[in-house]
Amino acid sequence: MLRKNKFHAVYRCFAGCEGEYPLEQIIYRCPKCDGLLSVNHNLDELKKVAGAEWRRLFDKRLGAASLPLSSGIWGKKEWINPAMEDENIVSLWEGRTNLCAAKRLGDILGIDNLYVKLCGNSHTGSFKDLGMTVLVSQVKQMLAAGQKIRAVACASTGDTSAALAAYCAAAGIPAVVLLPANKISVAQLIQPLANGALTLSLDTDFDGCMAIVKQLTESKDIYLANSMNSLRIEGQKSISIEIAQQMQWQVPDWVVVPGGNLGNISAIGSGFQMAYDLEVIDKLPRLVCAQAQNANPLYESYKSEFTDFKPQIAQKTLASAIQIGNPVSIEKAISTLTSFNGIVEQASEEELANAAALGDLAGLFTCPHTGVALAATQKLRDRGEIKQTDSVVVISTAHGLKFSEFKQHYHQSQLPDFKPGHANLPKTLPASIDAVFDAVEMHF
Repeated sequence: MLRKNKFHAVYRCFAGCEGEYPLEQIIYRCPKCDGLLSVNHNLDELKKVAGAEWRRLFDKRLGAASLPLSSGIWGKKEWINPAMEDENIVSLWEGRTNLCAAKRLGDILGIDNLYVKLCGNSHTGSFKDLGMTVLVSQVKQMLAAGQKIRAVACASTGDTSAALAAYCAAAGIPAVVLLPANKISVAQLIQPLANGALTLSLDTDFDGCMAIVKQLTESKDIYLANSMNSLRIEGQKSISIEIAQQMQWQVPDWVVVPGGNLGNISAIGSGFQMAYDLEVIDKLPRLVCAQAQNANPLYESYKSEFTDFKPQIAQKTLASAIQIGNPVSIEKAISTLTSFNGIVEQASEEELANAAALGDLAGLFTCPHTGVALAATQKLRDRGEIKQTDSVVVISTAHGLKFSEFKQHYHQSQLPDFKPGHANLPKTLPASIDAVFDAVEMHF
């Protein structure tokens, strides 16, 4: 039987400084070393529930028909934010996304057991919903307790702003989003506008927007929604638990994750580690962080075995959501990859675009960031690091429909510097059966 009143979570310094801080405190960095914080759970109490019992509980909740347990996040509330009151939960039925058995793509890449976790099959079309439900719910609970918060703000390359705007709109909480001008897709720009957020398009890149939102949220009445806020990570770690659950509580050999600001690789590692510590799973996967070659500061650090890290000015990449040269979660990402015997790989613009198109030819509809992860997977398989019989899960971070311009330009051969390897265009014909028969005969 669950001892719900014993479950507890607090902020602690990720680097290990003494002190702990309640989740209702507005704090993003350690006051002693200025490092990032993490959310720490009372594992001693959680361990009093056997791993088999946690599995039974989560499996039972998977069939829940109403909120909050119908949410893939709040159905695992004890591991996420156990003090959250149900009436303050802001949920749009996030989580429970498909784990697609990508057999045809696996056959092409030479991987017998390839899966794609479709995190973009969510309310706003990206994995950012998973963390935003936790963060906005916490804000609602703080407001209910009398704290004064005027708005929630984020810097974004598109997906974070969409998730923040939607969840704040659902909660009736004002949202402010800072976006780099002319660097995100039209579909991503329209989402926060449609949800009523104050949308500020700044003449800079994501790192410039991030620097400004940090200054903006120094005022305690503007709450920060970027992954520098550790509550975001708590929601995103549910990806790991869902993967294990969808694989009948088995763990894949590899999980490949696109990396930009590096919160997601940290979250996925955190989820697997927690499940392992609580004996819900019996092994850990190897993690791969995949970066675009034009925005690859983690990859450059990996080449020196993480002995050196240098922020960079990210160059333009088709994978615009991970066009980040100074990632906030760098320390967490390095720690996670070290603990999981991880690898960092990169993909050129040609590699990521062709990998995304290849995924589409096998029945997917991939965003360019998923293309980065697929390209990295293909390179690791070609080098023999991933074996044919290994089980591999690729994290698809956003729905391909948010990047229809990228796909249009690929198939029209309008992307600069390379020719697409899998372009496919419609053939204009007269309206006659003979012309159609001829086209079919020529094609097949």
